[in-house]
Formats: sequence, C-alpha cells, structure tokens
Amino acid sequence: MNLDALFALLAQARKLSGHSDYVVIGSLSILGLEDAFDIPDDMTLSNDIDCYTRDDPDRTFDLMAALGENSAWHQSHGYFLDAVTPALPTLPEGWQTRLIPTSREGLTAWFLDPNDAAISKYARGEPRDRRWIRAGIRSGVVSLPLVSSRLRSVTFLDDEESRRARRLMEEDEAWRASAAN
Repeated sequence: MNLDALFALLAQARKLSGHSDYVVIGSLSILGLEDAFDIPDDMTLSNDIDCYTRDDPDRTFDLMAALGENSAWHQSHGYFLDAVTPALPTLPEGWQTRLIPTSREGLTAWFLDPNDAAISKYARGEPRDRRWIRAGIRSGVVSLPLVSSRLRSVTFLDDEESRRARRLMEEDEAWRASAAN
C-alpha cells in the first residue's frame, strides 16, 4: 500500500460523499510519513484503510457498500475503506493535535502520529500489530520512551487492556535492549 493508492480511494470517497478531509488511523496511518522516510514493508501490509470523514465521522459508513470490503472497488483494486469512528482506537490525550496532514488535489488526509498508533496497537495486541510496532522501532519512527510517556494519559477500555498494553510494551523494551547488545 502507498500514498497514491490511499488518495485514489479518498478521491472516490469524495465523489460519493462530498467530503474532502479524512482521518486515517490504524496501520496505514504510517503513510502520512511516506515522503519523509522509507517506510518498512511490515508497516504497510494492510489492505484496509481505517478512516473516517473528519467533519462527519458517521458519514463514512455510508461509503461501505461502494468502497468497503468485498465491494467492487475492493475486488478491482485489492484494498478497501474500513469505516471507523474516532472513538474506536485507544489513544492518549492530545492525539488529535498530533495528526499529520497531507494534501493532494483538494483532498486532505490527517494521519495518526506513529507513536499514538503504537499505543492503540499495544492495546489491541495482535501479532500483526506487534510486527508493525517492531518495524517502527527498528526504523526509528516509533519511540518507546515517547510511547511510555503517552501511556500515562490513556483511558483504556478496561484493566485487561491496560495490563496487556503495558506488558507488551515492556516486552518490546526488553527486545530492543537485547537487540542492542
């Protein structure tokens, strides 16, 4: 997945919805930095673009038939829009102020900061999330000290999610330390 493909989907979303500002969360939020560094492949493997319209998040769900999973767009292009809400990910306070804007042809995609995305991925804790985080750590785009600092301002879904996120981050700190030796 790359920024060109993402903007092609957002251009179609704009035709259908009239909206030109989208917030991209999840794995592909890393594409907001595509012009700044060589993104590791393990960070762009996803084929679903988790996003919502910035001014009317619920409107994105109206696009699922045309652009979502198993839609004609998905079958033709191999990737799809996955409508989400701003409340979906577990994120630290202030994440909205750290969104990374990228504009093309009258469209703006607002990408989640990689360290904020890492927190959400730690909260979920799936193996593909761990691969994404570790690729980010290796490339230097995810900072464990910064993630650790931001964890203090997260309201987790429950105690289990909080414990999982902290345990997985501690595992990655140990992994990073052993890799450095």
